[in-house]
Amino acid sequence: MYWDVKTVEPKPDYKIYVEIEDGRKGISDMSPYLDHGVFRELKNVSYFNQVGIVFGAVTWPNEQDIAPETLVSEMQPVHAEPA
Repeated sequence: MYWDVKTVEPKPDYKIYVEIEDGRKGISDMSPYLDHGVFRELKNVSYFNQVGIVFGAVTWPNEQDIAPETLVSEMQPVHAEPA
């Protein structure tokens, strides 16, 4: 699907860089989620940095996930991958 995430990279301060199949790129701030339910585990930076993609969604090893449409609606667009 065109919303699927094709690239995800952890960044400092609980942010992730994402690229969507349709070409959009941006930074999503995950910090608002860190005090809620299963997302509390993401406060561990080492664990947070294990972010990956499963079936087009951003995921972590213990099955936390963020739907692509949520990322698209919340991310700050960028034109190139930040350093």
